[in-house]
Amino acid sequence: MSKRTYQPKKQKRATTHGFLVRSATTAGSKVIKARRRKGRAQLTVKSKVKSKL
Repeated sequence: MSKRTYQPKKQKRATTHGFLVRSATTAGSKVIKARRRKGRAQLTVKSKVKSKL
């Protein structure tokens, strides 16, 4: 029997989906912008920035 595909690691999650990674690209910036517009409490996996709402 093979192991499960999702083996969670905090560092890998942050380096793939973190705020700095999102901010670095145009598409990532659009993602953050869309999440701000929607009023998400958490913009990315690793972000301490609170939304205005």
